[in-house]
Amino acid sequence: MASSYDTIDDRLGAWILRQRMFFVATAPSGEGGHVNVSPKGPIETLRILDEHTIAYLDLVGSGAETVAHLRENGRIVVMLCAFEGPPRILRLHGRGEVLPAGAVDFPDAETLPEQRRTVIRIGVERIADSCGYGVPLMGFEGERPNSRRWAEGQLAKGGPDAIERYKAEKNAASIDGLPALP
Repeated sequence: MASSYDTIDDRLGAWILRQRMFFVATAPSGEGGHVNVSPKGPIETLRILDEHTIAYLDLVGSGAETVAHLRENGRIVVMLCAFEGPPRILRLHGRGEVLPAGAVDFPDAETLPEQRRTVIRIGVERIADSCGYGVPLMGFEGERPNSRRWAEGQLAKGGPDAIERYKAEKNAASIDGLPALP
């Protein structure tokens, strides 16, 4: 059932953008360190830039593993799963780079400017899908408001630099001590 694709064509791109979320996996170089997998979304934070390039809006979070790993070795895979409709898993393997938060426009992403930490741009080198028979069917109820509410609360309590201070404290290094955000 597995297939490989040469490009992200219009049909594959349309399927990608119908999904509700995606997952990002990275790992540090060498034998030590922690592999990281992060759920990402909403899907409006993902853009298909061309047939071999995607980007996603990296929002402020509790860690910065992906950023640290990409700065170290660039390896990344983005995975999307069909939770509705026919079963399918799609993996986009490639090389990622960390860009400033405004480097790519995400016109449909409903986020505060302060939530936008970086943009991750990925040169996709391998595109492959698999059956997805093990992925459960799940209905979509809606986006969680927590991320935006958290950011609004931080700004209300700590002023306009509150999120920058949070990033300096919580996102400067990975759990393995690799540098992440400056």
